[in-house]
Amino acid sequence: MSFRPPQSITSRSDRNNPPNAIDMEIMAEMAAALGRAGQKVEQTLEKLNTAPESERPLHLKAAAQAVHAYFIQRELCGLRNHDDPIRHYGIPRAVLVRLGAV
Repeated sequence: MSFRPPQSITSRSDRNNPPNAIDMEIMAEMAAALGRAGQKVEQTLEKLNTAPESERPLHLKAAAQAVHAYFIQRELCGLRNHDDPIRHYGIPRAVLVRLGAV
């Protein structure tokens, strides 16, 4: 998996020069936000997997919201393909259906 900064960041600097301190800080914040979103996905999927059947719709909605936020954060980081995280986190088909991804 490769990292490609958004065009809004890379267009500000010459692509032949290394990123300046501000660009590095922005990229670090983007990576940290992506990590936090991934942790939220893990937490909500764990709750979904252990929820009793009566509480499943509530946890399914929370998991779908967390996955949606995670996908948006990935796209802001320039990562457009979500196949790897779907496999990595084991995102159930029921969650993806709620997102309209299937």
